[in-house]
Amino acid sequence: MSRVGKHPVTVPSGVEVQMSGQILSAKGSLGTLRLVVSNDVTASIADGTVTIAPKDGSKHARAMWGTTRALVNNMVTGVSKGFSVTLEINGVGYRAAVQGNTLNLQLGYSHEIAYPIPDDVKIACERPTLITVSGADRQRVGQIAAEIRAYRPPEPYKGKGIKYSTEIVRRKEGKKK
Repeated sequence: MSRVGKHPVTVPSGVEVQMSGQILSAKGSLGTLRLVVSNDVTASIADGTVTIAPKDGSKHARAMWGTTRALVNNMVTGVSKGFSVTLEINGVGYRAAVQGNTLNLQLGYSHEIAYPIPDDVKIACERPTLITVSGADRQRVGQIAAEIRAYRPPEPYKGKGIKYSTEIVRRKEGKKK
């Protein structure tokens, strides 16, 4: 029995949820998101809530029950509040700057890395060592943050690199004489 899927998703004011066929769409102040609902579950909209239920008792249907409910909740939260991920840059001479539609990263390589900013995500640099990725789609925001982090992941000896603000880098002791 799914513990997550049992709870209906409440739709906040300012968010409009519609179901057409197998496509569930949520429209809010931050944009519109769509989700293709699996054939193993049914979605129903009533009284400002979205309820997900499995079609049968199969293992896959029960797995998709909780997954679909979580995806719908992320859609509704994304179009109303949005999601953001903060990245911190550590290292001498390491910095980032937004110029137009590109994020320019200087990460100790011989060249500057130019990361093109997609249209559905906003990237801001309050300080040269702090990058904020924000948008309505939770998966997309996390994916772009992971791609930026992958250019120079934090290393354990000096802690240099790009890390999530919530990440704790386990430090190692250097070699001894």
